[in-house]
Amino acid sequence: MQIILLDKVVNLGNLGEIVRVKDGYARNFLIPTGRARRATESAKQEFEVRRAELEKAAAATLAACQAIGEKLAGSTFKLTQKAGVDGRLFGSVTNADIAEELTKSGYKVAKAQVRMPNGPIKVVSDSTVSIALHTDVVVDVTVSVYGETA
Repeated sequence: MQIILLDKVVNLGNLGEIVRVKDGYARNFLIPTGRARRATESAKQEFEVRRAELEKAAAATLAACQAIGEKLAGSTFKLTQKAGVDGRLFGSVTNADIAEELTKSGYKVAKAQVRMPNGPIKVVSDSTVSIALHTDVVVDVTVSVYGETA
């Protein structure tokens, strides 16, 4: 299926490009999330009319994410979890836990934006986690996990 991208999509293309993707990817993800539209003749004409407006909105979103990223870069967030005497956690610290802590600190972050390259944190330690605020804005933060004895 051919679609027009209404936003930058990683590994696919930039705003305004017409690309061919699998039908399911377009129907189930790109079109419902508002990142793309079917590439019909009427949609192409409508896109060209709205192109400047969409580019301006995309630039504003990028600027807002960069501003948040500058504040967030290099920050340290502290989490407390129940742990045994050897430093292993009962359970683990996941991207949802980190997103919740960031939200409490005043940063609006969804759990899908938290990237944990080494998987969930299972020991008391300091770990570096990436926060993908935008496709072009990825910031590293430090998460300090402290143990709490039962």
